[in-house]
Amino acid sequence: MEVESVQCECCGLREDCTQEYIRGVRANFEGKWLCGLCSEAVRDEAIRSGRRKDQQLHHAMDEALQEHITFCTKFRANPAVLVADGMRQMLRRRSGDHLSTTPSKNFRRSSSTL
Repeated sequence: MEVESVQCECCGLREDCTQEYIRGVRANFEGKWLCGLCSEAVRDEAIRSGRRKDQQLHHAMDEALQEHITFCTKFRANPAVLVADGMRQMLRRRSGDHLSTTPSKNFRRSSSTL
C-alpha cells in the first residue's frame, strides 16, 4: 500500500493518504482533493443548501465546493485560522446557534488560579 502526501485545494493542509483514498475523494469533489475538515464542511453545506433551494445534491455539492474554495482563499495565509474558524462554524450549526456571530466575552483568570 503506497502512501502519498497530498495538499488540500481549499485550505492547503497536507495529509498522507493512500492512492485509493485520494482517488475516492477526488471522485466526490470534481477531481479536487480536500482534507477531511474541508470535505465535511462542503458536504454539510451542500446538504443544507440542497434542502433550502430544493436542488439536486450534485448541483448543491458543486455550488458548496466553489463557495468553500472562495472562502478558503481568503485565509490561505494561515491555515490554522481556517481550521479553527471552520470548527467553530460547524459547532454553531450543529448546536442551532445561527444568530450568534460575536465570540463570547473573555474571562480573566485571577492570579491565584495561575
